[in-house]
Amino acid sequence: MEKLIGQIIEIIYEDKAGKITQRRIEVHGHKGELLRATCLSTGGPRVFRADSILAWRLAKVSHAG
Repeated sequence: MEKLIGQIIEIIYEDKAGKITQRRIEVHGHKGELLRATCLSTGGPRVFRADSILAWRLAKVSHAG
């Protein structure tokens, strides 16, 4: 997880109620199984449980040119 700090990733996440969502997040850090990030959809800070991330990938970044 250390290598993801500062990266934007796309995740598929299952919350504690069982709802599955897809999000783009910017990773800020981690402590144990908790991942601190900013949700780019809402702009708000979030904490995600690593064991509830069902899938992830580095986000494709488009460059204006």
